[in-house]
Amino acid sequence: MTSNSTDNDGQGMIVNPKPTGDNQDWDGDDADRADRLRFEEEQAMIREQSEAHAAAKSAAAAEKEADA
Repeated sequence: MTSNSTDNDGQGMIVNPKPTGDNQDWDGDDADRADRLRFEEEQAMIREQSEAHAAAKSAAAAEKEADA
């Protein structure tokens, strides 16, 4: 099999480039802030659920010891 040095397999090519004026996805835009806020809210909810689960587990263990 021979390869021609002018062959291009597509790597490194920019497909359908957009002008920089049309690129509105920069750090700190509204969508990024909404995603960050949603992530923080989910993390807080997970933390609260974890703490509630740990408290329920320790309460069950304390009740089991009291019965024994």
